[in-house]
Amino acid sequence: MNFEQIPDPFADQPDWAPRPPRPIVPVPASGRVELRGQRVLVGLPGLGWRADLRADEKVVQGSRTYVPVIAEHEWYRAEAEQVEVFAPLVPADRVWVETLGRNDDMAAATPSRSDLLSRLVSLDAPVHRPPLPVMEAGSVSGRRVVQIVEATERRDLRAVTEVYTGAEGDICVRVTGEMEWYRWAWSGQPPTTLEVPVHLLWLE
Repeated sequence: MNFEQIPDPFADQPDWAPRPPRPIVPVPASGRVELRGQRVLVGLPGLGWRADLRADEKVVQGSRTYVPVIAEHEWYRAEAEQVEVFAPLVPADRVWVETLGRNDDMAAATPSRSDLLSRLVSLDAPVHRPPLPVMEAGSVSGRRVVQIVEATERRDLRAVTEVYTGAEGDICVRVTGEMEWYRWAWSGQPPTTLEVPVHLLWLE
């Protein structure tokens, strides 16, 4: 039998195995022109990195360039309620911007979760973060997720449940937009959520 002539039964079903979303690739903020609203990490090589932050435009004081950095929940509150929030100034060389890389960049760079040695990283810079299928993840509630909708990446989402069996028998997770996720914390208003099958969700 010539197996090359057997048609792919899932060839016309793009949702069966959607292409993974692009990975998160941190780049130095010093080389970026526009920073307002960008997700950033701050830290020092050899020390560590802090995420879930947003940047504002650079500020120059004397010969130094700084980036105003705001905790992400404060950023969303400021945007939603049009209020001013305190933003400490961080030297630009200690700030990295989260950008979207290419799928090809991470094709061979995804470490095995069971192989400790493959997970070792350099402390010189924040690591590139490949997306992880929710089906392969542990706890997902509260995590940033990406939904794949007909080959389009829907980002700025948070999982609000762990995996569960939906009414139709599908294994699902409920998600909400990040604005509603953070508003839930500062106002107590429950978010509007959407049930999404797990095979369409990835952890950022």
